[in-house]
Amino acid sequence: MSINNKETHTASDYTDTAKAKATRESSQRAIIRNPVLPGFNPDPCMIRVQHTYYIAVSSFEWLPGVRVYESTDLINWSHCTDIVTDQVQLQGNPKNGSIWAPQLSYADGLFYLAYTDVKSTRRPFKDAHNYIMTATDIRGPWSEPVYVNSSGFDPSLFHDDDGRKWVLNALWDYRITEGNKSSGIVIQEYDAQQQRLIGEPIKLFDCTDLKKTEAPHMYKHNGYYYLITAEGGTGTGHAVTVARSQTLLGPYEVDPHYPMMTSSQHPEWPLQCTGHASLVETPSGQWYMAHLCTRPLEGKYAILGRETAIQQVYWDAEGWLRLRGGGVLAQLEVSAPEDGDDSDEHSNADRNVNSNSNSNSNSNSNSNSGDNGNIDRDDRDNVNGHNNKNGNELVLAHTLTHTDTSINADINTRASSSLLTQMHDSHQVDSTFVFRDSFTSNELHPEWNTLRILVQDDWCSLLQRPGYLRLYGGESIQSLFNHHIVAMRQRHHRFRAETALQYDPQQYLQMAGLVLYLNDENYLYACVTRDDHGKVLRLMRCAADQFYVYPAELAIDEHQMIHLAVDVHDTTARFYYQTTDGEAQEVAEEEWNPLYGEEDISFLSGGFTGNFVGIAVHDMYQFKSSYADFSYFEYKARL
Repeated sequence: MSINNKETHTASDYTDTAKAKATRESSQRAIIRNPVLPGFNPDPCMIRVQHTYYIAVSSFEWLPGVRVYESTDLINWSHCTDIVTDQVQLQGNPKNGSIWAPQLSYADGLFYLAYTDVKSTRRPFKDAHNYIMTATDIRGPWSEPVYVNSSGFDPSLFHDDDGRKWVLNALWDYRITEGNKSSGIVIQEYDAQQQRLIGEPIKLFDCTDLKKTEAPHMYKHNGYYYLITAEGGTGTGHAVTVARSQTLLGPYEVDPHYPMMTSSQHPEWPLQCTGHASLVETPSGQWYMAHLCTRPLEGKYAILGRETAIQQVYWDAEGWLRLRGGGVLAQLEVSAPEDGDDSDEHSNADRNVNSNSNSNSNSNSNSNSGDNGNIDRDDRDNVNGHNNKNGNELVLAHTLTHTDTSINADINTRASSSLLTQMHDSHQVDSTFVFRDSFTSNELHPEWNTLRILVQDDWCSLLQRPGYLRLYGGESIQSLFNHHIVAMRQRHHRFRAETALQYDPQQYLQMAGLVLYLNDENYLYACVTRDDHGKVLRLMRCAADQFYVYPAELAIDEHQMIHLAVDVHDTTARFYYQTTDGEAQEVAEEEWNPLYGEEDISFLSGGFTGNFVGIAVHDMYQFKSSYADFSYFEYKARL
């Protein structure tokens, strides 16, 4: 079974009044509202090809891998493609491993993807293998991965204007006594014809005192090579550090005011862990930077994982990269690009710095984000979130026009906690989002993801019972090999998810249901199973690898359809159930029964990924000997 688009996906619409208001405000002010990619979308790499922007994000152990989004205005983003499918073998990889830090570039009429496949994160060593793939179209087909090296992670391909290509990556040194053993950035020439590294690696950059240097991206601008790195680790100390040199191989001088962006000294700020940045220049010569961030609840629990945000940046009079809003703090709202707009306070400095560079630098092979060449794609998905290729519709409210919540981009870094709380509370990303799958298509919608294995007809079928998704039981919920789960990213701090299933387990080792899933050590699972007295509902919880089965199970009728739901409100969740006779029927929300009490789900945070919500079947009695038929799945954001 392939993953593609389908028709049964809708979203709540604005009222006519709200639409009119959004239209008025859009005409007054075009705003990028962060995060532009909510939920688990870390390590963004942004490029521009002609008038289309692309962002690729890390996928770790989830497949398809390397999700790519596209936009024509940096405001409205829609799913474009997923690059990594059957080219990788992720079974057995640990949590937080697998596909790290994809880097997109475009040169010589080709898209290039560099990425890491992490096989082991157990210290002091790291088994991390770096690869490069190419395609003439970002939607593929993509070449088979070409192995590059294993000296570290976060590979990046730089296309210099003399035609030579260079691979940069973070260098891992097991001799360092600290936990994070990233020791700096190395560079080595890459022969595209031979598809291999040539010459010897050169240490390009040592860490600053922030240490933990990674995520290198190289840009050539106004006579300088600019190296943008992430430092401080991907947690609260995360930062963006910039260095530059007049020659590619150095020496590099560090920005005297580094880091150029970080939230590390402001734990009250709504966007935390800001770092891992990449740059694009707009056709009109404005500059923007994509980066990861988190929005931790209670200042601690980033349940949604690491998300993608965009900042406007500029080059100051000394040629260093700065945030347009001033200071080092990422903003919730920034001005979107406007062609020909040079009226702001920094425009003169930008013009001076750009005087010796092409106004469309991403059209040259001298940038690792270059987009020389012509890519015309008339069948592109509509960038407002509507997929029009097959008459399908999935509306993402965060792609609608954003209203002005009067957040001042020049807010003083000494802003009070009460103001920051107000900012955070007012920041409801795509709060009208609804995803509903009635499983009436022949192909699974791309909103869905699977864990370490791709969808295959022998365990996941939309054809065996039309109008249902049939999942055959896989290994246990803690399996790193054949876990039969289909899940989507949690995009919102507050949401409700529902499903209905028919399942006939024959014993306690067989189970199916609805799950909140961070990784194999952290999950909350409401499932249909069997005990000595018949079919029952149970709740299972695993927090920090400590497993608990709730002792009181609920008996359910052998032949009824079981409805399961979960309401998530920030760091709490509560499951519900209901049963109906025969085929699937809608259940009014007031008719649902609570399944146990309210649960603290703050443990569904941490690590490199974010929480997912999904449906799964596990058969530890006999692999794939039982199956569950799911009649629908719905995810609805709540305020």
